[in-house]
Amino acid sequence: MTHPNDTLIGAAPSSIVDAARLLVTPYEGRVAEYNIATWLHLPGLANLPVSLLVSYRDGDKHREVSVDHGKVGPHHKILLSGVARLPVKHKVEDMRVYLRSAVLATTLVVEELFIQALEAPRQDNRQASA
Repeated sequence: MTHPNDTLIGAAPSSIVDAARLLVTPYEGRVAEYNIATWLHLPGLANLPVSLLVSYRDGDKHREVSVDHGKVGPHHKILLSGVARLPVKHKVEDMRVYLRSAVLATTLVVEELFIQALEAPRQDNRQASA
């Protein structure tokens, strides 16, 4: 499912992957959500468009979700971030974060990679008194 110009940024630890609570949505079914952000230094790719992707295994299927797109700055750096909504029928496993570019990134410096499982919103059972 990965393309020739995909470059691995990093893999999510299983403790973070397992921490996400599954939400049930009307159109996607069960979804696990993660905040993902990364600062990248990409020498040679200034002013070129790139995409941040998450690849994962769900049972026996490999899936891929787009998180963010942007253009590398003139100093060869970019911040890509967003919420990855991963549709899942079984369980999210082997979650990896990739950079996709039109030109292969021969040098990729990951200055920071942040992955956090989103928690399901809590229901507040208290009623407001008038």
